[in-house]
Amino acid sequence: MKAKTPKESLTIVTDLILPGETNPLNNLFGGELLARMDKACSIAARRHSSRIVVTASVNHVAFNKSVPVGSVLMVEAKVSRAFKSSMEVYADVWIEDRESGERTKANEAIYTFVAVDRTGMPVKVPQLMPETDLEKTRFEGALRRKQLSLVLSGRMKPEEAHELKALFTG
Repeated sequence: MKAKTPKESLTIVTDLILPGETNPLNNLFGGELLARMDKACSIAARRHSSRIVVTASVNHVAFNKSVPVGSVLMVEAKVSRAFKSSMEVYADVWIEDRESGERTKANEAIYTFVAVDRTGMPVKVPQLMPETDLEKTRFEGALRRKQLSLVLSGRMKPEEAHELKALFTG
C-alpha cells in the first residue's frame, strides 16, 4: 500500500451561513459547525483511505470565534496521521471577510475516523508522509494524542506511552 501525503486528502468545504442555521445572537449554531466539520473530515479520510469511513471520535473542538449570519465559512480538512485502520483528521475553520476577502481562523477540531469494509470491519489504511512544518507538527502530536486517549480509556498502561511521557521527562 503506497503512502500518501496530507495534501492528497485536502478537502475544502465552503458555505454561506443562513439565518435558519443561527442562534438568537445570529451566530452559527455549534452543532451546525460540528456537522460541517464532520462531513469535511470524513471526505478527507475517505480520500486518504479510498474506503468507507466512520467517525470514531471527536477529540478536540475549539469554538474560538463566533460565525455570524451571512459569513462565508470554509472548513479545510486534512489527514494529520494514519495508524493501522484509523486516521486523525485536522479541521481548520475560516471566515472570509465579505469586503476584503481576507480569511480569519475561527475554529479548529480534531476527528478520528476508522476505515471499514462493506461489513463494517476495520481495514488497513495507507501511511501518511507529512511534508510541511505544520503537517509534521500535527503528525507528531497525533501519536501523543492517541496515546493519551488510550491511557485515559485504560487500553494502554501509562508507562507504555513513551512519546507522551517524553513531554514530561524532557
